[in-house]
Amino acid sequence: MTSPTPRGVTPAGTDLNGTDLTGRTALVTGGASGIGRACAMALAGAGAFVHVVDLDADAAKDVADALDGEAHAVDLADPAAIGALPTRVDILVNSAGLQHVAPIEEFPPERFDLIQKVMVTAPFLLVRRTLPHMYAKGWGRVVNISSVHGLRASPFKSAYVAAKHGLEGLSKVTALEGAERGVTSNCLSPGYTRTPLVEDQISAQAAAHGIAPEQVLTDVLLRRSAAKRLIEPEEIAAAALWLCGPHSGFVTGASLPLDGGWTAG
Repeated sequence: MTSPTPRGVTPAGTDLNGTDLTGRTALVTGGASGIGRACAMALAGAGAFVHVVDLDADAAKDVADALDGEAHAVDLADPAAIGALPTRVDILVNSAGLQHVAPIEEFPPERFDLIQKVMVTAPFLLVRRTLPHMYAKGWGRVVNISSVHGLRASPFKSAYVAAKHGLEGLSKVTALEGAERGVTSNCLSPGYTRTPLVEDQISAQAAAHGIAPEQVLTDVLLRRSAAKRLIEPEEIAAAALWLCGPHSGFVTGASLPLDGGWTAG
């Protein structure tokens, strides 16, 4: 009796929107949960070998084992730890992130600094490490998991908004430098996603706005979204996979909003 395919993984040999990544190697940060996990599964389902990078060693190992990939327990705030990660990578997905909600005058500077290290400096260092291999092969895909907050601001999220805007800028520069070398770089900019990070925000937002937690989803998180639901990680992973597929080679330097119409208004 065969074991069931893990959620989000397409069985080998299945044509997934024409994307065949057999022989490609991917590295996904934040790969043990949420959007990163969904991306790791989608890429592996299309045939890629996936390096699962996460601060949570046990969770990273669980995901990597399910995908026949390799786990790396890494603190992305530590440049030395990043320096031990593989360089022979064809697809880089920068998904790791963290959040802190507070007014600017109360925002801890050390927390602001940590968020920039994990969400801007670490992607820069990873792009810097992996581009030479992509250039040598004449093909590469950098997929940055940004946010609608890379395009719009919200109060009480100074560090997160600043970091996502920085990631958007880094992605565009990568696109311009890599265009003639077969490398594309794009951002996916989702609205609020059904992830542990968003679930953890509900109580913080409730405290910041002085409202009950049950009001946060409808009155705060989805207030500016035309589609009144959270986006699922698998939906974002499908877009990431498309950016690595045969029909998106001319898409670079872009930010694809997956925000339920948030930025349309």
